[in-house]
Amino acid sequence: MYVCICNAVTESQIHALVEGGVRTLEGVQQITGCAGTCGNCSELAEQVIANAQRRKELQFGLPVLHRRADQTATSFDFSA
Repeated sequence: MYVCICNAVTESQIHALVEGGVRTLEGVQQITGCAGTCGNCSELAEQVIANAQRRKELQFGLPVLHRRADQTATSFDFSA
């Protein structure tokens, strides 16, 4: 699926970048131009990056930390 029509960036391209270590929209944007033209895809691109990070964490057996709005940065809910 295309995430960024303006720069023809796909969901699988973003997943590959996250697998390679890219962690932010800015990082994806530097490499692909995603969200750099009109910006309408910024929110979707952020969601795809987050999903790719979760998939990578699950693949390597790392815990996925879910933070509720009322929690501090050091207090996480480990139930998923």
